[in-house]
Amino acid sequence: MKEFSRTDRIADQIQRELAVMIQREVKDPRLDAMITVSGVKVSKDLGYADVYVTVLGKEDRQEVIQENLAILKQAAGFLRGRIGQSIKLRVVPQLRFHYDESVRRGQELSSLIEKAVAEDRKRNPDQES
Repeated sequence: MKEFSRTDRIADQIQRELAVMIQREVKDPRLDAMITVSGVKVSKDLGYADVYVTVLGKEDRQEVIQENLAILKQAAGFLRGRIGQSIKLRVVPQLRFHYDESVRRGQELSSLIEKAVAEDRKRNPDQES
């Protein structure tokens, strides 16, 4: 069984802290309330943390995603300072925000599978699967 490395533990803690901070402390009215932090990867030297977010909302449009990422990038310094207060680290990583497309891709694949199964049932109505 592989033990978690220090950077994995730090990434996990940063992810938990950011999830709460983005919801409660980033006071930008343009920010979509349904932003979730899906993952964080921290560099070995703790120089930066890549933060992956999903925007779960009515609109999964590219401009909405870009606007939310821009707001998070503007708030990165504030969020980094707050992380520094809550997690005792000598070096607090720079935060780099990225959109995590895996959720959207998963939904697309799921709907394609459902569509294929439905078409297969139409073609073979007497076969039970």
